[in-house]
Amino acid sequence: MIKHVFLTGPPGVGKTTLVQKACEALVSSGHTVEGFYTQEVRDGGRRVGFDVVTVDGQRGPLSRIRDMAAASHGGREFTVGQYVVDLSSFEHQVLPLFRKAAAADHRRVFIIDEIGKMELFSQSFIRAVRNILDSCTVLGTIPVPKGKPLALVEEVRKRDDVKVFTVSKENRDSLLPQILSVLQECSS
Repeated sequence: MIKHVFLTGPPGVGKTTLVQKACEALVSSGHTVEGFYTQEVRDGGRRVGFDVVTVDGQRGPLSRIRDMAAASHGGREFTVGQYVVDLSSFEHQVLPLFRKAAAADHRRVFIIDEIGKMELFSQSFIRAVRNILDSCTVLGTIPVPKGKPLALVEEVRKRDDVKVFTVSKENRDSLLPQILSVLQECSS
């Protein structure tokens, strides 16, 4: 039986927008929705990083381009391309959400946007994702496979209880009803 929905597709295709629309619709229909999504941070039209934004509106940095990132105080620096990942901020924002959702009732949908390279620097995040997949319904996003496979992403993709929708510019405006239909069956 399908219990989770994950969206995949190229960057900028509209995965996060679909997740946000699904959240709104689920809340309107009486579901409890918790979790987080990532949002671009722009400065003068230029992307300078990403923030983690919780469903209830709390925000913290996930990454910034090197010249805008906080100094790393001697610890290990995690980078993806030009972005320096703020692992401490990321874990501070999202790990409490996982703990709270795992301890609650099963009629909730947990948002994970996304399980990507930046997030996967956190071993605590990896453990939390595995645990939450066994405790409540998840709506998440995963990257399109390219280069070296990301172990947790492939693990999620291969699960029998996961339905993966591939988002494209051609189908992104028509996918929402299908996503909601699957999620409502999962969480009822």
